[in-house]
Amino acid sequence: MLPQVDFDRTDAVSDHVRTVFRQTYPGQSDAWLARVCNDIDRMFAGRSQDYSAIDLKYHDLRHTLMATVCMTQILEGISLSGSEPRLGKRDFELAIAAVLLHDSGYLKLKSDHRGTGAKYTYCHILRSCAFAAAYLPEVGATDQEVDQVVAAINCTGPNSDIEHLKFHGPIGRLVGCALATADYLGQMADPGYAHKLAYLYGEFEESDNYVHVARERRTFSSADDLARRTPGFWSKIVRPRLDADFQGVHRFLERPLGSHHNAYLDAIDANIDLISQRTKATVP
Repeated sequence: MLPQVDFDRTDAVSDHVRTVFRQTYPGQSDAWLARVCNDIDRMFAGRSQDYSAIDLKYHDLRHTLMATVCMTQILEGISLSGSEPRLGKRDFELAIAAVLLHDSGYLKLKSDHRGTGAKYTYCHILRSCAFAAAYLPEVGATDQEVDQVVAAINCTGPNSDIEHLKFHGPIGRLVGCALATADYLGQMADPGYAHKLAYLYGEFEESDNYVHVARERRTFSSADDLARRTPGFWSKIVRPRLDADFQGVHRFLERPLGSHHNAYLDAIDANIDLISQRTKATVP
C-alpha cells in the first residue's frame, strides 16, 4: 500500500515530508522545508505575484505531490539502509526542493493568456531549471546548491542522458537518480493513472501544435495509441532505466528494506495490467 497521505493537499504532504525529516535528523529545524512547500503551493495555486495557477490535468499539483512523497520514501530508505554515500540534512532538503520544483516549468506567467502550460512540454525541463535557479537564492541556497538541484531536475524526462550530466560528487548523482525514479514511480503508481493517460496525450498534442510538429512526426497519433504503448513504455524503457541508469534506487522504497516488497512497483503493475486489459478490449 502506498503511504497514507492526501496527495491532493500540500499541507498533508508537507507534514509527511517534515515528519520523516525530523525522524531522520533529530533536533534539526524543518522550517526551510515548510517554507519551500508553502511557496510551491502558493505558486501552483496562482497566489504568487507572477504566476497563474497550474492549468494542466496530468502534470498538476497532485503529480508533484505524489513524486514528493515517493522521493521522501526513497530518502528515508537510504538513511535506514546505512549505505554510502550518506545524505546529510541539507542533501535531504535540496532533494525535496528538486522534486517540488521539477515541473515548475509548466507554470505560466500571469501575462500569458494563450493555451495552457502544456504548450511548454517540449521545454519544461529547461524552464523548470530556470525557475529553480531564480527561486532558490531567494530562500538562501548557494550557487553550488542551486547547481545540485538543477542537475537533479535535468535527470527527469524520457530523453535525459544521466551519463553526460555533471554532478557535485556521488551525492549529487544519487539525488538525481532518486528524483528521476520518484518522478516515474510517483505518477505511474497513481490509482488514477490509467484514466489520466488521456490528459497526458492532450498535453503532448497541445505542445506539438504550439511548436508546429507535423502529424507524421508526432510520438503518438491518439490517446488510444498512447495507452496501447504504455505497457511497453514501462517494461522496455522505464523499468530498465530505473535499474541501470538510475542505480536501482527504487530498492530503497522496499518496506521492510531488503524484503522485495515495493508498494510503488506493485501499484504500477496493477495499473499496467488494467491498461493492458482496456487496450486489448478496444483493439478490433
